[in-house]
Amino acid sequence: MTTTGDDRTTAMTGPWWWERWRGAALDAGLGVLSAAECGAEGVAFARDAGLPVPVGIAFGVLAGAALLIRRRWPVAVVLISIAITPAQMGVLLTVVGLYTLAASELPRRITGALAGMSMAGTLIVALVRANQDMAEGSPSIGSEFIPFFAVTAAIGVTAPPVLLGLYVGARRRLVEGMRERADSLERELQLLAERAEERAEWARNEERTRIAREMHDVVAHRVSLMVVHAAALQAVARKDPEKAVRNAALVGDMGRQALTELRQMLGVLRTGDGTKSAKPVEPLPLAAVGFAAAAAASRAVDEDGPCLAELDELVGQSRAAGMAVDLSVHGEPRDCSADVEQTAYRVVQEALTNVHKHAAGAKTYVRLAYRGAEIAMQVENEPPPEPDGTADARLPSGGNGLVGMKERVTGLGGVFVSGPTDGGGFRVSAVLPAAAAVAG
Repeated sequence: MTTTGDDRTTAMTGPWWWERWRGAALDAGLGVLSAAECGAEGVAFARDAGLPVPVGIAFGVLAGAALLIRRRWPVAVVLISIAITPAQMGVLLTVVGLYTLAASELPRRITGALAGMSMAGTLIVALVRANQDMAEGSPSIGSEFIPFFAVTAAIGVTAPPVLLGLYVGARRRLVEGMRERADSLERELQLLAERAEERAEWARNEERTRIAREMHDVVAHRVSLMVVHAAALQAVARKDPEKAVRNAALVGDMGRQALTELRQMLGVLRTGDGTKSAKPVEPLPLAAVGFAAAAAASRAVDEDGPCLAELDELVGQSRAAGMAVDLSVHGEPRDCSADVEQTAYRVVQEALTNVHKHAAGAKTYVRLAYRGAEIAMQVENEPPPEPDGTADARLPSGGNGLVGMKERVTGLGGVFVSGPTDGGGFRVSAVLPAAAAVAG
């Protein structure tokens, strides 16, 4: 695993500006070597300058010890090395200072300017020293080789540490960039994992809501009609035995239909893929739970879902329960997608169920219109008649019918409106868009 910025900050255990004790020990060792070198060269500098030898040694030691601050102030170290170049001391100080400066994060123009100053100073000192040796009669090199010697010395002292520092700095920045990208990728992966968890939880909640809505629509209508017929059976059992027998038969038929639809839906939800397997079921990954629930609900809807062709049968069931229902269809009927047909059917079904619950005996109008750009449906009932002393069905209401209808319609991009009418009745209207209504 990579180390984040916070971890790197806490990993700085060295003193002062050093990140680690190892770096502090290295700089201390280089400082001691440079101080020793400059101190030894300070003896000759003191004799040439006419100063006491201890002064020259102290000056060299102080100048050479500047390597202790090379990581914090590399520019100062290079300037000190340039300043003591005329004293012919500080080769190690110059080399290490230029390397540290080139490897640092300072702008390249500053590095180039200071490296050029150091090279120029070394070149001038080399020329002066070579000419002095020639004047003193030292047979070191010939006069024609003095410029070549000076240029070679200046380049040899300056160029290698600068080039090496540039390479090390570039490599360090590359590694830092790769580490930062790795950290960023790790954070993105964690974020994606969290979002996947959220999407899976959202999918589970959506499917729970969808399954609950399906269960409500499938069972509530059948059971409501059963309760209405049972109430009518109670009222006419003694007065009209034949009608009581018919109502009892209707109650039995509707109960069996409700149980059949309920078993079909539960069977799909239990088997998942509709087949039984003797092998033990392995736990699914979290991200697959939502897809499995969605697939199960979709199969339950697509295989056994109702369609608009069954509206006549639906209205007939309500008429058999004693409701006065008028069905009218406008426009040319055409095939629609399964989602649209099922949604339209469920809206009418739930609206009729609400009439049974809250306005028993009221005249009801069911209208379905096929338009060029949309499909519209409306269920409107008149005010319920005054109670006449017959048995009351006393149907309970969970308050989820209108919410479920609105969720279905808006889920397909349609519009749903419901509310009381001016005449004291109630109206439920829904419009589904043509984009969802065109058959594939």
